[in-house]
Amino acid sequence: MSFPRSFLALSCSALVLASCSFWSEHPVIINDIVKRIAAPVFMLERDIPGGKFIIQAQERIYQRGEPVTLYIEGDGFLYTTPAAADGDPTPTDPLALRLAAQDGGPNVIWLARPCQYNKGWKDGKECPSAYWTTHRFAPEVIDVYNQALDNIKATYGTPSFDLVGYDGGATLAVMLASQRSDITSLRTVAGNLEPRLVASILKAPYSEEGLNPIDFAAGVGAIPQRHFIGKNDFVTPPAVYNSFAQAVGNGSCMNVSLVDNASHDAGWVEQWAVLKGLPIDCAQPAEPQPVVFDPTPLDGDKYKRAK
Repeated sequence: MSFPRSFLALSCSALVLASCSFWSEHPVIINDIVKRIAAPVFMLERDIPGGKFIIQAQERIYQRGEPVTLYIEGDGFLYTTPAAADGDPTPTDPLALRLAAQDGGPNVIWLARPCQYNKGWKDGKECPSAYWTTHRFAPEVIDVYNQALDNIKATYGTPSFDLVGYDGGATLAVMLASQRSDITSLRTVAGNLEPRLVASILKAPYSEEGLNPIDFAAGVGAIPQRHFIGKNDFVTPPAVYNSFAQAVGNGSCMNVSLVDNASHDAGWVEQWAVLKGLPIDCAQPAEPQPVVFDPTPLDGDKYKRAK
């Protein structure tokens, strides 16, 4: 869950206030950010229909008929005030996409969320704001992603998926993993694994009309998984994971890492190559395992070679 644009604007100084409003007034630039992230790693855009929705995907498939690592984007912007939905949920910084861009696997796909990136309904009507606020975890949204995964399977002959969910994308990943037989692993990054608790922490609205991963937790107990928690994350702190882990019950497949120098939306991309390589099986201890911060920049190796 990202903070509202209005909350972000309050944190801007007078010097950069104009740049804060710039993003909301120039959606084309936000869409261009996606292309700038995806194109250098040969990910191609595709719109995937699901029910009444259209979900934007960025895909790199080098090996048809092989497993896919699938990333699900975070919530983006939800509310301008506690009572009013933001006009566009599209994130200015699609963190899950940036994680996907750091993934060197042969088959990598990123899925945005409903209504993000100016994607409306299939009939061309404007996407109702309920689907990025009160109904963003509604049963029909889960159906959209089940259809999207089925579409990917049919298109590329995909036998199975390794799911990675960021923020609210983790909520969806858990529910998908509990319902499908083709999910071989699950990773969450700053995951909203208990929306009711997160809403309480943020003093934000909570809707009983959305599904809660807590109610699906028992269904993922046998799936190898690792949950990453930022030590500086005040949106989804360890209490959120603990609530989910207790609901899972059997902790033999539950791996969790506390990550240095990571907040809810910062410090992940730089460390993702290391984090994604951590063991994810059903033989690891359930206690949080600290991960030491690696200060090497993304282009560190190239920089060293240049010197």
